[in-house]
Amino acid sequence: MGKRIVLLVLMTLQILVAGAEETANEKQARRIFNQAYQSVFGNQGSTLHYDINIIGLYKTSGTIWLKGKKQKFVDERVSTWNDGSTAYMAYRKKREVQIHAANSDKKDKYSGKFKFSLDDFNYSIAEDGDEFLLTLKQKKHAKGTIKVVKAWVTKKGYEPLRLRLKVAFIWTTVKISNFRSGGISDSLFIFPRSHYSDWRFIDKRND
Repeated sequence: MGKRIVLLVLMTLQILVAGAEETANEKQARRIFNQAYQSVFGNQGSTLHYDINIIGLYKTSGTIWLKGKKQKFVDERVSTWNDGSTAYMAYRKKREVQIHAANSDKKDKYSGKFKFSLDDFNYSIAEDGDEFLLTLKQKKHAKGTIKVVKAWVTKKGYEPLRLRLKVAFIWTTVKISNFRSGGISDSLFIFPRSHYSDWRFIDKRND
């Protein structure tokens, strides 16, 4: 679950939607979102460690590497490799590797539940001490499940620091550390099959 929430939050930095009558504040907010996006999702790739807290009821942590359509993710339950065409999910407790198409919503029960358009939001930016606070608030009559996104970034370089995400009435907090943009090798996203030779493999690409 942790990976899905983090990727969902990061997606708020991924798409910028052109507006017709933007205020100066909203234009600045979108410009900074765009630069933050480039640092996370640009061709140079990125990595970060996260700690998630869902209103104190669920906590988890992990590390993500991103580069274009490629992803790698490690937490206490599972390690995943996605090379852009195939995703491998290695569940340590079960000693089981599931194989999925890279873009399949069936990889887990959360993948297809959080689809939304950033056209559904109004944007603003404010100073918060030594940081910028970027806020997305859902417009009236929007159908998405995400109501509010708050993202704190550095004033220099606009690197992500922490996020708060409101889905329905539930707030999720994500603390980000060890962020690095660039220097991400493509070899990180290749599944090391030889390390799992005695595990059970389940191919779900045709499910």
